[in-house]
Amino acid sequence: MRSINVNDITRNIKEMCIEANYFLSDDMRDVLYDSASREESPLGRKILAQLQENLEIADKEMIPICQDTGMAVIFIKAGQDVHIEGGLLTEAVNEGVRQGYAEGYLRKSVVKDPIYRENTKDNTPAVIHYEIVGGDKIDITVAPKGFGSENMSRIFMLKPADGIEGVKDAILTAVKDAGPNACPPMVVGVGIGGTFEKSAILAKKALTRNINEPSPVEYVRELEKEMLEKINGLGIGPGGLGGKVTAYAVNIETYPTHIAGLPVAVNICCHVNRHSHRVI
Repeated sequence: MRSINVNDITRNIKEMCIEANYFLSDDMRDVLYDSASREESPLGRKILAQLQENLEIADKEMIPICQDTGMAVIFIKAGQDVHIEGGLLTEAVNEGVRQGYAEGYLRKSVVKDPIYRENTKDNTPAVIHYEIVGGDKIDITVAPKGFGSENMSRIFMLKPADGIEGVKDAILTAVKDAGPNACPPMVVGVGIGGTFEKSAILAKKALTRNINEPSPVEYVRELEKEMLEKINGLGIGPGGLGGKVTAYAVNIETYPTHIAGLPVAVNICCHVNRHSHRVI
């Protein structure tokens, strides 16, 4: 049994909130710079050049990549041989978010109640997804999610008879409906299977997967490749102003489901697709 103090959790969450909002992950940075050479539209290339300039300014000046610093979505894989000491894990995570958004001068965008809309003034609470795994470590992914792209999310409760063609249609429908509102070029996260809520979590989690790492499942790899080609053939382009580069990647995760169902969730993220990962 290994013990981890909640103060270590709080410190890491704080640093990761700032890191994710100031710096792109390597895979996202590389694809942003590479996309300019693939874009055929002059206006599209200009938009991509502006995005690159914005990224460089944020890096140099130590300021957020985007003014919408998002709602903190956090995935935690906790080893069953870890003992958390000094307090409660959830409170430690939220304290890390609170400190990170204060010390990083990140915009506080969370409201206490979805109807009465009073701001919590510290960007808490976070949305936390826990998973108990083997081992004595805690694996943390912090993914701030802005709501320009979050509002473009869709879920489709398909019939099993709809099959893979129905899945393809659902993904394309979601992207077409999103259009310029998701701040393209985008990353498209897709969850297939499970239940209503499981498919949505899968789609969200898919966005945190390195875009250079295709699915280990053969048919899913082929589906990711096909959907990326079709999405980039829609002509939405950078900033929604037309062009070839509408999406950087389509990441798909699957899970077993019921004999009577085929849930499909699509969670789109904007061109920054922020996430930070650490293992404690």
